[in-house]
Amino acid sequence: MTRLRLATTTPGEPEIFHSLQGEGISAGRPSVFVRLSGCNLACQWCDTPYTWYFTGHPGKHRGDQTYQRRDNSVTLDIADVADQIAAHECRHIVFTGGEPLLQQPALAALCDLLGPDYHIEIESNGTVALAAGFDRHVDQLNLSPKLAHSGNDPGLRMNEAALVAYARDTRAWFKFVVAQPHDAEEITALADRCGIASDRILLMPEGTCATDLHARSRWLGPLCLERGWRFTDRLHIHLYGDTRGT
Repeated sequence: MTRLRLATTTPGEPEIFHSLQGEGISAGRPSVFVRLSGCNLACQWCDTPYTWYFTGHPGKHRGDQTYQRRDNSVTLDIADVADQIAAHECRHIVFTGGEPLLQQPALAALCDLLGPDYHIEIESNGTVALAAGFDRHVDQLNLSPKLAHSGNDPGLRMNEAALVAYARDTRAWFKFVVAQPHDAEEITALADRCGIASDRILLMPEGTCATDLHARSRWLGPLCLERGWRFTDRLHIHLYGDTRGT
């Protein structure tokens, strides 16, 4: 029996939902989201801390609220996950987290079960390389390498060997969460080291409310124009607020 560990919307209810993609190159596209539980990083501004910031976690999060693992994660057989995905009658799937690439064998088995008619999009922090068994299922990679303001140790948040490989992959897009204008220099340096093409870079304002997003967008938009990078908003925040299952 192959199982996946998923985040929950309410205790025992897996976070599998139909919504518009809010970020990145696919923004606005109707999609089925499957949010997995667990992450190898601890971003202090993470907007889904309930997927990893469990009671006893040594990391830091600005909300200082830890979560009970048993209430915020659930383990399901992939057949149950496939049934819930199919019920939405949408062929575009986004595996997100947390860090979904920590569960690649189970994701590969799920994709085998679903069959070839689905478009598979992955949201990942870019520290985990694609495994051969899952690679063949992936149509799009939305990679979000974490900058210094995430609060993670550089040795944990950066896997430059993986990023170099992803930079050569035509399925990969690189979305950077930006908090201050000077973050652009860190992005430029990383892109130069890893060979990330400018037209594959998207900048997104950090924030979980429309007010913060708007304030940062006012200077982030011109910065993208200046550097030749793409801008991405957080559509779901404007539509639904900072809520689970949206």
